[in-house]
Amino acid sequence: MAYESTAAKKPVNLSVNSDLLRQAKELKVNVSQVLEVALASQVKRLREAQWLEENKEAIDAYNRHVEENGLPFDGVRQRLWKGLSKPEIR
Repeated sequence: MAYESTAAKKPVNLSVNSDLLRQAKELKVNVSQVLEVALASQVKRLREAQWLEENKEAIDAYNRHVEENGLPFDGVRQRLWKGLSKPEIR
């Protein structure tokens, strides 16, 4: 799930290492932008982990099915590839 990038900005109070903040300001780092990018990345990573956990049973069941029965249309795929000639190597 992506976030609404055009949503209004909201001021927040943060605690940041004072020396790190001083250096960032000296280097003209847009701290808000860096935080937003890092926060979006963290949210994305956590949402992906949450999705994997919520769907773990279905994923495991599908993987077991593939182990026991092969991939869907695997026989068709093998017949198609078998009929193709190998490319000539020069």
